[in-house]
Amino acid sequence: MNDSRHPHDDPLEVLVGFNAELGFRLVEWEEGRAVMALDIQAKHRNRSGVLHGGVMATLIDAVCGHAGVWRPVGEPPAKALTLTLTTNFMGQAREGTVTAVATRKGGGKRIFFAAGEVLAADGTVLAMGEGSYRIRQSDPYSAG
Repeated sequence: MNDSRHPHDDPLEVLVGFNAELGFRLVEWEEGRAVMALDIQAKHRNRSGVLHGGVMATLIDAVCGHAGVWRPVGEPPAKALTLTLTTNFMGQAREGTVTAVATRKGGGKRIFFAAGEVLAADGTVLAMGEGSYRIRQSDPYSAG
């Protein structure tokens, strides 16, 4: 990678694991803020045909975690481990793209707090949540 290019410029970090399986996309990422998007598919809906609350909670968790671990060029990447997560549901969506926006609200070198919202395409707040996260400089579960 060219050192003059920001590591989170196009393309942003490619999501892996469960977040990738669900279809989350990291569309904006900067210090203290992250934005993810999800195109609602049949697999994301509950028995009532609306976006499942578990999907929205996971989206809030993922975007809040990213909001707290952005790093500039030259610094090693960091990951967030969720310590607490509280989610409130206010609306429903059946189709289209939802967007999750989160900001880091405070914390220190190892623990941070973030809050996020899931928004329908028309801007209606579907869910909001907040959590506390521990910053990990390495992945304790990787083989390397």
